[in-house]
Amino acid sequence: MSSTETRQYWEDMAQALAIEGRAFIDGEYSDATGGKTFECRSPVDGRLLADVSACDAADADRAVLSARTAFESGRWALMAPAERKQIMIRFADLIDAHREELALLETLDMGKPIGDSLRVDIPNAARALRWSGEAVDKIYDELAPVPHNEIGMITREPVGVVVAIVPWNFPLLMASWKLGPALAAGNSVILKPSEKSPLTAIRVAQLAIEAGIPAGVFNVLPGFGHEVGSALALHMDVDTLVFTGSTGVAKQLMVYAGQSNMKRVWLEAGGKSPNIIFADAPDLKRAAKVAASAIAFNQGEVCTAASRLLVEASIKDQFIDLVIDALKRWQPGHPLDPGSRVGAIVDESQMQRVLDYIEKGQQEGANLRLGGNRVDAESGGYFVEPTLFDGVNNAMQIAQEEIFGPVLSVIAFESPEEAVQIANDSDYGLAAAVWTSDISKAHRTAKALRTGMVWINHYDGGDMTAPFGGYKQSGNGRDKSLHAFEKYTEVKATWIAL
Repeated sequence: MSSTETRQYWEDMAQALAIEGRAFIDGEYSDATGGKTFECRSPVDGRLLADVSACDAADADRAVLSARTAFESGRWALMAPAERKQIMIRFADLIDAHREELALLETLDMGKPIGDSLRVDIPNAARALRWSGEAVDKIYDELAPVPHNEIGMITREPVGVVVAIVPWNFPLLMASWKLGPALAAGNSVILKPSEKSPLTAIRVAQLAIEAGIPAGVFNVLPGFGHEVGSALALHMDVDTLVFTGSTGVAKQLMVYAGQSNMKRVWLEAGGKSPNIIFADAPDLKRAAKVAASAIAFNQGEVCTAASRLLVEASIKDQFIDLVIDALKRWQPGHPLDPGSRVGAIVDESQMQRVLDYIEKGQQEGANLRLGGNRVDAESGGYFVEPTLFDGVNNAMQIAQEEIFGPVLSVIAFESPEEAVQIANDSDYGLAAAVWTSDISKAHRTAKALRTGMVWINHYDGGDMTAPFGGYKQSGNGRDKSLHAFEKYTEVKATWIAL
């Protein structure tokens, strides 16, 4: 067994870890203008990790000025794409080189298992930056089909100053999905991490400078959304705002854009994703294992979590037993133990939100079949058992509202048409899955689902080549793939008479 496979290794590393909590503006760390800080405590055991700068409107002004000055200077925006590519690749390489430090920060800050931080979050964050960097010098502009004595050029230019507001569930990964194309396209970026998990964003800002990204091009402003977040969203010199988080906040950001300068707003918001199991699924035992992981992974704190399990009535009881058996293997453990599959809920308020929904489910008449409790409270951490409700109808709150915790609602259906009707009966439209051996049924169902992503006979598939985003109140625009560059560029038509 290697040292990284022991809890003691990570405990020792945590004791020696030096944590930076200041904002990063114009290429250097600095305190918030007003000197305010907030405590960043670990959901693992309540330990104080750092006092973090609580930025406000004054800091937003500083960061926007720095970003605008860097953009207008052209030292990044006018750099040849091939040169920006090499710097982005160095940035990704530095994240890989610091993967243990960054993984530990991620786990201490938001509670996920260290194995997931080390093998999923940090490598995929580096991959997202590298992929976007490698893509940028392979995206061509266009020529319009015009008469022989004219030339019609269609070009893309960086939009300018981009604000990225990112969530706490995958702090560095979600940031990298936005930083990659935004920086590669030549923009200046201000990253506003969640106050629940700001530490990796603050740390990688210095790595960006080491990679060669010029001062002012990448800034990080920690703080509370109602202070620095709203100041950035209302700022008259921000060109584009990108966001991943709750639908309620996403709606407010659209209002702020209208109240200010009509900045472009791209949103990846909530989900209540249906996982549809037909009786002719090719392997029910495997489908049950995937259904369990699709709600328990990352403590259920996943926007695409398969929180609605739609099962054909003829196999429902059999399938629920298989899912319950699989979920018993997803019990919370200490996040610094490399063998843990489930960690801590990000903070006390989110844990209480999950427990409140579990209580609502019982009040609404759903049948609690598994879990439902806080566990290991004596540790000082916030741990909740994976929970399964049977007898759910789609009108219940636990079936309609995003819980963002390990709570699974099982809903029966009789026909493919009813399955689609239930699946689409939601404010959200982020993701869905279909399990069947009938290829025609799979395609018919996938076409009928009003979601941005559909997985057939698996869950949460895709890589950087596939767009990520949703329909309806799950947002607009797409992360990942070449489509992500559309959010960070302006299209210009230039017509030349010869």
